[in-house]
Amino acid sequence: MKNLEPIFVTDASICGELTLCLRFNDNTRQRVDFSDFILSSANPHIRKYADPKLFATFEITDGDLQWNDYDLCFPVIDLYENRISAPSSARSAA
Repeated sequence: MKNLEPIFVTDASICGELTLCLRFNDNTRQRVDFSDFILSSANPHIRKYADPKLFATFEITDGDLQWNDYDLCFPVIDLYENRISAPSSARSAA
């Protein structure tokens, strides 16, 4: 059986508008576009990250990508598999 190590974010940089280039501990890289998620949200606590200056305040904490002390964060597996999309409430309203 293969030993499965936990996946975590090791590096992140801005590589487009509301887009980050991420590297994970197994050297996998993803270019993750957060724009659909942020811009489709009706929640002002999420929408505020459409401001490029605020979006750029992300940090990596214990392998998690997060903003403002976990005000905004995403499951690492979703980042790893590049599955960030509009919030479900925005999709169902469409």
